[in-house]
Amino acid sequence: MKTEIYKLSAAELSKLYEKKSLSPIEVTSSIIDRIKDVDEKINAYVFIDEESAMNQAKDSEIRWKNGSQKSPIDGVPTAIKDLLYTKGWPTLRGSKTINPNREWNDDAPVTARLKEAGSIIIGKTTTPEFGHRGTTQSPLTGITRNPWNLERTSGGSSGGSSSSVASGMGPLAIGTDGGGSVRIPCAYTGLFGIKPTFGKIPAWPLSPFGTIANVGPMTRTVEDGAMLFAQISRPDWRDWHAASSMDSNFISKLGEGVKGKKIAYSKDFGMSPFWNINLIDKDVIFNVENTVKLLEDLGAYVEEIDINWAYNPKEAFNVLWTSGAAFLSKDFTEDENNLLDPVFKKFCDIGKEHPLFTRLAAENSRGENASVINKVFQNYDLIVGPTMPTVAFKAENIVPDGWDQDEFDYTPFTYPFNMTCHPAATINCGFSDGLPIGFQIIAKKDYDADTFICAAALEEALSLIDIWPDI
Repeated sequence: MKTEIYKLSAAELSKLYEKKSLSPIEVTSSIIDRIKDVDEKINAYVFIDEESAMNQAKDSEIRWKNGSQKSPIDGVPTAIKDLLYTKGWPTLRGSKTINPNREWNDDAPVTARLKEAGSIIIGKTTTPEFGHRGTTQSPLTGITRNPWNLERTSGGSSGGSSSSVASGMGPLAIGTDGGGSVRIPCAYTGLFGIKPTFGKIPAWPLSPFGTIANVGPMTRTVEDGAMLFAQISRPDWRDWHAASSMDSNFISKLGEGVKGKKIAYSKDFGMSPFWNINLIDKDVIFNVENTVKLLEDLGAYVEEIDINWAYNPKEAFNVLWTSGAAFLSKDFTEDENNLLDPVFKKFCDIGKEHPLFTRLAAENSRGENASVINKVFQNYDLIVGPTMPTVAFKAENIVPDGWDQDEFDYTPFTYPFNMTCHPAATINCGFSDGLPIGFQIIAKKDYDADTFICAAALEEALSLIDIWPDI
């Protein structure tokens, strides 16, 4: 192979498997070797089952030889964030409060869909405790680092998944997103990722964070993200929110481009009244605005707009997030509470103090804000802007240097769309001092495919996916 195996996309692997030019056994062995080579520096995986992975690869190789492969991602190594159940493997959620020796008898819906697709599940990736923050540090697994600069954060809470893909430890990964936890780490590590329309990808058990929590794919390329999305978006009877599956034919539409699309650009997603816009890195604005101009060059009609939220999204998000944390921890013993990450424990304590009407008011304001975005979509096909106001900061920090210690303050552009349930994707649009910059794409509810099509057009025009970090 002229290209190292670990640099091959899932789409490329699928084609090579079909031609019998490469085998799932070779690929899986190569990815395991890559994990052994670099993960000691990065700390992306919390659990690896090498024997299981090789057995899965042997079965996949037989299927490809017989022409009976289960899906295009049959035999493609995939990582799963350690918030999602995987039968026979512990799901510890970055917490010392969970007993690893209990029985693990269930697959989450996304895990079940991956197995049905023949994907090779390599292992579980790191998460902050219960996925509660936008960086990936936990009492259980320590700090996960960014492959582009090991002194910087991977982002979070799906930082293990993002760093695994960005460093070549597998082309596909699953993350969860309850306030930006797919998009934040993808932005910080240069990946494509999407928080889907709520309910598009089934989840079970029900999240304590309710309908702001989502499952999403994390990949280097848009095509890989689409291939993964097509498999994991299939419904599951255990999720009563789950919508109909994504039409896999949308993959063939990735090359349609954005010509004639009406796109709204917002450099702050309407958050300036509640947040200091001067905190945005100049390089972020520069690259984002260049990407907006690129959309115009590609034939889109772009107009800068103001988003006028009915209510401050952060206030409602704080109530719902801390209430979810309190609900999650309601049965913890005193000893278990003492094991918690201090920030997560603070969330739990705050959440316990919310009266019922405060929670109901948060849901009401959330609905009003969703209507604001729906109104924007009466005139536009997409809304675009920055994913994050900064590039990745120090790995030991939970917020950038000089920022307020409020953990939601540096993520003002992601959690509003968890609240409104609109699909939101991110793609790398450039670099600042060698660190990736994310560009966010929002679409109408159930129009998730439009985010893929726009991202694919930008990916082709920007030509950034062949740039790899030097670890």
